[in-house]
Amino acid sequence: MRSKLKDAVLYGIVDRGYVEADQCMTVTHALIAGGAGIIQLRAKLCDEQEVEDLAMQIVIICKDAKVPFIVNDFPEIAKRVQADGVHVGQDDGTLAAVRDMVGEEMMVGRSTHSVNQAKQALADGFDYIGFGPLFPTLTKKGRPGIGMENISIVEETVGSEIPVFCIGGITRSNLEVVIENGAKRVVIVSDLLTADSIEHATASAKDTLS
Repeated sequence: MRSKLKDAVLYGIVDRGYVEADQCMTVTHALIAGGAGIIQLRAKLCDEQEVEDLAMQIVIICKDAKVPFIVNDFPEIAKRVQADGVHVGQDDGTLAAVRDMVGEEMMVGRSTHSVNQAKQALADGFDYIGFGPLFPTLTKKGRPGIGMENISIVEETVGSEIPVFCIGGITRSNLEVVIENGAKRVVIVSDLLTADSIEHATASAKDTLS
């Protein structure tokens, strides 16, 4: 699945902050149908049992579609459901600690918020990074946007080795500007999940990136 990770330009997130539990499967299908190359389950306010139950359902859809499935924040759940990867934040411990839980084969991504953090993630051996939030966003309450001026630097220094997914407040409306500033891969969350047609919105974003 690492080759699929490198090929992906649009990273879709099934975020329980926007999606009810009983809609998560439908949303997963729509994101994949629209062209999302990676699917992540993010359920920050849910208990671990709900996260695991949802992950067990989503992983089946992703495996059938041959799309990498990533669990946010819960390495042990990612391992139990046989996800393709886990995504961790700056405060979620070292890569070695995560590897102790998930093994060497699973992909591990890291959230980064500066050029130095991005370079450190590469040096540490993470498989990919999220870089942002570029703009203020409700999914990262209290964290200011870092802007777009360092996208090209991170792409040149880190993106030549591992995938860099820009994230945070990116929408179809500002996507072209984000690309003009050097982004090659992006994560789009609320703009897709709140669209009248998630599939069509995802396809539109994917077309812009292609």
